Amino acid sequence: MLNKIQVVGLGAGDFEQLPLGIYKKLKQSEKIFLRTKEHPVVKDLINEGILFESFDHIYEAKDTFEEVYETICNELIGHAEASSLIYAVPGHPLVAERTVQILLERSEELGIEIEVVGGQSFLDPLFQAVRIDPIEGFQLLDGTSLVRDEIHLNQHLIIGQVYDTFIASDVKLTLMEKLPYDYQVYIVTAAGTSNENVSKVPLHELDREVTLNNLTSVYVPPVKNEEILFKEFTKLRDIIVELRGPNGCPWDKKQTHQSLKKYLLEEAYELIEAIDQEDIDHMIEELGDVLLQVMLHAQIGEDEGYFSIDEVIEGLSAKMVRRHPHVFGEGQAETTEDVLKNWQEIKREEKGGRTESILDGIGTHLPNLMRAFEIQKKAAKVGFDWGNAIQAWEKVKEELQEFEEEIKKDTHTENLQQEFGDIIFALVNIARFLNFQPEEALFQTNQKFIRRFEYIEEKVLESGKEFEQFTLEELDHYWNEAKSKKK
Repeated sequence: MLNKIQVVGLGAGDFEQLPLGIYKKLKQSEKIFLRTKEHPVVKDLINEGILFESFDHIYEAKDTFEEVYETICNELIGHAEASSLIYAVPGHPLVAERTVQILLERSEELGIEIEVVGGQSFLDPLFQAVRIDPIEGFQLLDGTSLVRDEIHLNQHLIIGQVYDTFIASDVKLTLMEKLPYDYQVYIVTAAGTSNENVSKVPLHELDREVTLNNLTSVYVPPVKNEEILFKEFTKLRDIIVELRGPNGCPWDKKQTHQSLKKYLLEEAYELIEAIDQEDIDHMIEELGDVLLQVMLHAQIGEDEGYFSIDEVIEGLSAKMVRRHPHVFGEGQAETTEDVLKNWQEIKREEKGGRTESILDGIGTHLPNLMRAFEIQKKAAKVGFDWGNAIQAWEKVKEELQEFEEEIKKDTHTENLQQEFGDIIFALVNIARFLNFQPEEALFQTNQKFIRRFEYIEEKVLESGKEFEQFTLEELDHYWNEAKSKKK
């Protein structure tokens, strides 16, 4: 069993605010280590004749804060093998103090006794400095590792450990991904001490105003402007709830899963069109429309008591992790083929390992061109396929001949419809061999027809005549004009 490491907090303010009990411990101890001597009380401790060793030199020797903290803990553990010691940190040992957390995590494994003795954290004087009530909701985040998606704009946000302009710059850039460049924030230095300073600055000036000081924090007030919150998923969810609430929109309130089906298809195709046109603004809009459909279905599920968007996200997240063991686990997959093979195997295991048809899982509600494509693709995986596109094209010609023979009979029989379906199915095979979706090809042709027909309509309107007054040859002439103009 190693000797004891006693962790004490030096508080957030001046020497007068240092708890008497902690002062006595420091005064009586022969072995004291400070994480940093850059703290208001240290000068007074020296005047009191208290000797210590600091770890400031480690900050200069290491490239990352995590390396610094690990090294400090390793040295403390090494010293604890010889004798008990005191480790003094700024503020409270359990508030924004990573080294203490590392020591606590290792304590049981290494048999170290860690005793934590409190001290005032920087939070109380900071609350007082910016005059906020934390019960309204606040976040405390680390400026050295700030993550955009962890920030909640509707709460008081305190970002600690903004030691210098480099960290301030990272904090600024992260905040500007969510906030306007001129959003007003506060720089709070040495809160609770005689040197306390609070300055209000626009966000884009943050790194210009922060100076070298390990007692600096940034306070970001809650966002009141709803338009700024439009980027937040929670805000979107609130909007959908309100739309379907008692005082919401009559149209949204009456929608069901069944009534929304057609809109989901329409929005998906409009997104495909935007992708084909490489129109980024249009893609953003159409992706939003697709997301709206997901949110509406999820809200209907919640209103009816069956499921919510949380369960949708949970199920998707769990499936992505489960089916990507080569990313999130110990699995191996070096090629796309490996990934697809693993995916299918995991999917089979999820179904209890039961044998199923190769064609199972192809949605019956897919558009039939897409469904034919998926059927052929799955059959091809087990070798039931033509060798190449030329062989597939021969099958198309065979089906065309059979259709021609059937149509010559001049009867609208069931066979005629079946032969027509065979032609389409065979043509889908060609698309598959040439690596494009027949559904998209037909969509593009439909759009092209619309553009050229609209050109004909323009010409008819310019002529002052009615459609019926034009011959097919004249209309076809306009069609060819549209074609020549790349309509």
